[in-house]
Amino acid sequence: MKREKYLKPILIVISAPSGTGKTTVCRELLKRNPDFRLSISATTRPPRITEANGVDYFFLSNEEFMDKVRKGEFLEYEKVFGHYYGTLKSTVENYLKEGYSVLFDIDVNGALKIKEHYPDALLIFIKPPSLEELKERLKNRKTDTPEQIQERLSRLPIEYEKSKLFNVQVVNKELQETVLNLEKIIREYQRKLDYVSQ
Repeated sequence: MKREKYLKPILIVISAPSGTGKTTVCRELLKRNPDFRLSISATTRPPRITEANGVDYFFLSNEEFMDKVRKGEFLEYEKVFGHYYGTLKSTVENYLKEGYSVLFDIDVNGALKIKEHYPDALLIFIKPPSLEELKERLKNRKTDTPEQIQERLSRLPIEYEKSKLFNVQVVNKELQETVLNLEKIIREYQRKLDYVSQ
């Protein structure tokens, strides 16, 4: 999608239950929108086979992560499913200074913390078409044990409750339709912010 020249950069925070397709949606948005940059989170979890350090995450040891916490280098951080995840302040600030909108692929708690620091951030919650489809997607990923899948599903009520504080909720039924819908929502939000700031 072509960017309108006058639109100022914003923070776009996308959260969703595990297995909803959030990361795939984010990748597609990044491909289609050259004015977006992904805020790469730091994490203590081990990389998956397809993941690369500095591309998908900054993979850190517990000691490295906690050192950055002590130094106040995180905008937000949290322990999720036994591993720490966090957003580095420097990454976000540098992208904004360069004129890019920053796209976040983080959980609901991290999203709400971002909103505390940046009240104009656009929070988008992506829902699965159904609980049955979500269970199927989690099984088909083959990255989690049955216990881990159950743990992820047990978080749904909390995630859905917190998603009520988001700007918008979108069902991810079909990837291209979801991406087009999100682009429309994002550009309308940018235009609204530009109008308000004039």
